Amino acid sequence: MFASFQEYAAGVKPALDAAFDQRVIHLLGEIGSRPEMAAGRCLTGGKKIRGVLLCLVTTALGGRLEAALPRAVAVELIQAATLVHDDFVDQHPSRRLQPALWTLVGARRAVLLGDVIFSSAIHMMSELGRRDCGIVSKAIADLARGAWHEPLDAGALLAACLGPGENGLDYERIIALKTGILFAAACELGALAAVVPVALKRSWRRYGQKIGEAYQITDDLQEMTGAIGREAQNLDQLADLAPGLLYFVPQSRDLLRRALLAETAVAARELSPYLLQARAAMAAERERRLIAAVAELEGMVPEGPLGRLARRAPRDLLDMFDAEAVRARNCTV
Repeated sequence: MFASFQEYAAGVKPALDAAFDQRVIHLLGEIGSRPEMAAGRCLTGGKKIRGVLLCLVTTALGGRLEAALPRAVAVELIQAATLVHDDFVDQHPSRRLQPALWTLVGARRAVLLGDVIFSSAIHMMSELGRRDCGIVSKAIADLARGAWHEPLDAGALLAACLGPGENGLDYERIIALKTGILFAAACELGALAAVVPVALKRSWRRYGQKIGEAYQITDDLQEMTGAIGREAQNLDQLADLAPGLLYFVPQSRDLLRRALLAETAVAARELSPYLLQARAAMAAERERRLIAAVAELEGMVPEGPLGRLARRAPRDLLDMFDAEAVRARNCTV
């Protein structure tokens, strides 16, 4: 039996990759693009951790993998479409060591293809049932709502973070919509595929939500750690750090406000103490959410190897994330 989430993923991912790639080929054929074109290469690949987690939920509850796979494909289609849109909006030139889709086919076609992928996920789930379709369409709507409220540039983001309210932009809301939502939907769909009672589906949704939030905190924590080694932070870098920094270290507000008003960088000697405090607080908050995720499964998962694996999956997921970050840093040295 599987000793870790990584081992489970290695066993499930080939089937998930094949189903996903087949769906992408079908989509590209429908809109008149050949699958070997740049679009196909940009959309395939990736870790597919949300889809694998969905499969684990289903099988841990005694369901069939065959019931989980189409739902896992839909979740991964949503993730792919989100990345296509995000890369263009954020002007990221690459994704997974390849050119971002918008740099190859143009911004208009990239955005339209993202829309096609979103609608395809909804259509797939509508064929399975009303509840599946509702979960997926709500996840897409929530992701879009979160993106709509994101400021469009560094100055606007800093201004929003330093705006009315104790901490400006609500960090809890950011991590819930940015990452937590799709993990939550994946786990709820996994429970739905196993045909379990409503109360059980809600517990698994909360389990996924907490994992997703911990995953986003880990991402932000890596950003915070990387910032500690820089001599100064320019406005773009400060904007990336500001939501978490203000949430976990509110006393950093005056320093960030001065930087925004002066439109200048902040030296490491001024910012580093706040970054160190934020890093410690974020690590503690990540741990709290991991514990909360596992607590949701109390009495909600059958005993056995897959039940135990579901309990350790949140930590295994973050270990995968950390290991990948280490490899990425080593590749840039």
